[in-house]
Amino acid sequence: MRRVVITGAGTINALGASVAATLEAMREGRCGIGPLQIRDLDRLSVQIGGQIIGYDETAHFNRQQINLYDRFTQFALLAAREAIDQSGLTFSGELAARSGVVMGTSGGGLNTQDDNYRAVYEEGKNRVHPFVVPKLMNNAATSHVSMEHNLKGPSFTVSTACASSNHAIGQAFQMVRTGLADVMVTGGTEAMLCFGGVKAWEGLRVMSKDACRPFSATRNGMVQGEGAGMFVLEEYEHARARGADILAEITGFAMSSDAADIVMPSKQGAARAIMGAMRDGAIPLDAVGYINAHGTGTAANDKTECAAVADVFGHHANDLMISSTKSMHGHLIGGTGAVELLACIMALRDGVVAPTIGYEEPDPECALDVVPNEAREADIEVTLSNAFAFGGLNAVLALRRI
Repeated sequence: MRRVVITGAGTINALGASVAATLEAMREGRCGIGPLQIRDLDRLSVQIGGQIIGYDETAHFNRQQINLYDRFTQFALLAAREAIDQSGLTFSGELAARSGVVMGTSGGGLNTQDDNYRAVYEEGKNRVHPFVVPKLMNNAATSHVSMEHNLKGPSFTVSTACASSNHAIGQAFQMVRTGLADVMVTGGTEAMLCFGGVKAWEGLRVMSKDACRPFSATRNGMVQGEGAGMFVLEEYEHARARGADILAEITGFAMSSDAADIVMPSKQGAARAIMGAMRDGAIPLDAVGYINAHGTGTAANDKTECAAVADVFGHHANDLMISSTKSMHGHLIGGTGAVELLACIMALRDGVVAPTIGYEEPDPECALDVVPNEAREADIEVTLSNAFAFGGLNAVLALRRI
């Protein structure tokens, strides 16, 4: 099978409006979580999030585009532009036909839904904008990225809650590896920080009101974020022939289903996905130096993930590093794995492991090296990116330095 490499990356999230800004924030252990600036904030008990403060859609899109692009689509387009620009690719002719888009999202056009439910039910309007459906549909971001860049190959959207991005990137990886495509633009996007989005998550009683502190004994829940991360995946020989700057190689991917509970994670399901990704990439246990954890900051997720890592790696679990960047940018739900993959690339390419900030007290059930509070320099050859979603849907990516 063919080798698959990453030749472009782009993002916008609470830490920054570019990859460079995001990685600088991760190195510094900077927190992008703060007070929300949304409508009806006083009706919410959770009033913090990893929001992109100061975002001005008119700086990037014209009025006609804004009428058609929900916030989640806008984020995807901005991240895709950065990723494709870095790759140096222009899509035309045969390359356009053999290039596509796979994107993950959970909420899709939730801001559009929220605005139009208000218009109909609260304000009593009898008509909505004719573009409401194409604006809110989960595949809107995928479609607009494909149209903007002339990507005519396989294109679709994956929606598997918090594992959406990893599932999307994994599917894109498999398409390039098996020859269904030569180039795939892939990642995830989310914009759920509106009144309805936050209110719904409040109902689960898993949200923190002050901070995200994964793996710390003092943690009290997750914090939502928003944004997008996009990548250009390319067949290795194709990239090498044109002299592309290769960021990393994706060597393995695996999926599993807990088939157990709609919200409670399973150690066995997570472990199967981790082992499957390493098996797929022919990676020895002791080769993994860093894991970007799902690490939501909830007791159930943190303890289950640490137990799964300990079971899979045995004694080597004490020698590897595991951190959660959600402590800095929040949980982007369907877009989270894509932003977190940037931390894996930074570890491989720059030798810097992003920290788990907000860490206060050790938890005996999370007794791993969680890189507390400060980034660390290290020689990393292989990383894993974990994503474990509600519904028991798990997806793990394995990356290697090249």
